[in-house]
Amino acid sequence: MDNESPLKAIMVVTATALVCSILVTVTAVSLQPIQRAYRDLERNRHIVGVSGLLEVTDDVPDRQIVMAFQGLDARLVDLDRGVFDDDVNPDTFDARKAASDPEFGVPIPAAQDIAALGRRSRLVTVYVVEDADGLQRIIFPVYGKGMWSMLSGFLALESDLNTIAGITFHEQGETAGIGDRILAPNWQARWRGRKLYDAQDTLRFRIAKAAVDPAAPDAAFEVDGLTGATVTADAVTNLVRYWFGPHGFAKFLDNYSAAGDTR
Repeated sequence: MDNESPLKAIMVVTATALVCSILVTVTAVSLQPIQRAYRDLERNRHIVGVSGLLEVTDDVPDRQIVMAFQGLDARLVDLDRGVFDDDVNPDTFDARKAASDPEFGVPIPAAQDIAALGRRSRLVTVYVVEDADGLQRIIFPVYGKGMWSMLSGFLALESDLNTIAGITFHEQGETAGIGDRILAPNWQARWRGRKLYDAQDTLRFRIAKAAVDPAAPDAAFEVDGLTGATVTADAVTNLVRYWFGPHGFAKFLDNYSAAGDTR
């Protein structure tokens, strides 16, 4: 074929594009396990960070994170029944994906969908921290819609299942320098010691509109507000209230507290 032929030029361009497309696809597919492993490691770093087992800093090696994570007891909670479920493997179960599965997913009643999720899985993985003295903490996944993105993190409760031991967010896309201050360590530190429920088991926790007055009657249930990030702060309040409300972990917490365990 003549080198000056337009048809040959088109064939060369098409073949080059096809080869490049194949190479990109092969590369993307081959990198998926590595990317997934990295995401899992980052998620596990956040979980370990609120577990109380290890002080997680940037210089803590991955090996230590993996070892600490393996020391946690991953359990699936059946939210509808409020008990542990041992019929499914918690290490491979993905509650976010399961929300759209007809077998596991359930619609959230509109009146209770304050986290704007639409659906949730009836099974959710929690992480139990125990030692020789018994239960130390339970780490719960929490997520909900923020101003611009899905906010996803983990909230740890002390053994009384009411006092917050720690909070961390590992997924967010809020406004830089404003809403993304939910990632700030000094703000997250203010959650420690706050309560979810009052003596009458009413869910009282919220992010305040401003700095919390320690002498205020509601101070035990409030965290300082985020100036200029009211929508994100309200979204955090809503996702906590959903997940620890009647359609979330409330029934499980009641059962666990009453029985000492639900195994």
